[in-house]
Amino acid sequence: MDKEDILKKLKSMTNPKNVEGMARFGINPNNTYGVSIPILRKMGKEIGKNHKLSQELWKSKVHEARMLAGFIDEPDKVTEKQMESWAKDFDSWDICDQVCSNLFDKTPFTYKKIDEWTKREEEFVKRAGFVLMACLSVHDKKASDKEFEKFFPIIKREAHDERNFVKKAVNWALRQIGKRNLALNKKAIKVGKEIQKMDSKATRWIANDTLRELESEKVKERLKNKK
Repeated sequence: MDKEDILKKLKSMTNPKNVEGMARFGINPNNTYGVSIPILRKMGKEIGKNHKLSQELWKSKVHEARMLAGFIDEPDKVTEKQMESWAKDFDSWDICDQVCSNLFDKTPFTYKKIDEWTKREEEFVKRAGFVLMACLSVHDKKASDKEFEKFFPIIKREAHDERNFVKKAVNWALRQIGKRNLALNKKAIKVGKEIQKMDSKATRWIANDTLRELESEKVKERLKNKK
């Protein structure tokens, strides 16, 4: 399938009710057809990896086409310039999260972008930095604890951001790091308690939600068994 075939197929699956539902969950309804993620993943597998086609789909500005672009692109062909360009185009948390977790976190630039993007003011670019942090906590099995400990000062620095999609990503990153192993769990809990003392709506929410999960018996037991 070429770009036009894909766009026609996506348009033929338009589901206005799904679009309405997505909007209620904070997903930008513009240029959106309401095609579900499982269907898009299946399409992505059928299309196969294709860097050139992913660029064409991204330029279409269609929500689902951009999802597909993230599924079919080839990480070893992604450049920093592309990452910056796509990140600036992020207009919805789901596009941000899917592209970061299916593509960007597999590039050689991930750690650099975490450092850069978490300092940025654009809401979804900053979110992307923390989403990458969370994804690495799960996907990078070879990284040392020290690599993740470097993220704690960044998390503390940005925990004051009241914007919903930023604070949720900060929270996600801290929780995922704390679920990596027992040692990081203990350190992430310590960071959570430090954030709790910062006394703002965002920091209280991040800390309380983080501590609720990381101090739970369920997580502790899973990490002990993992060890």
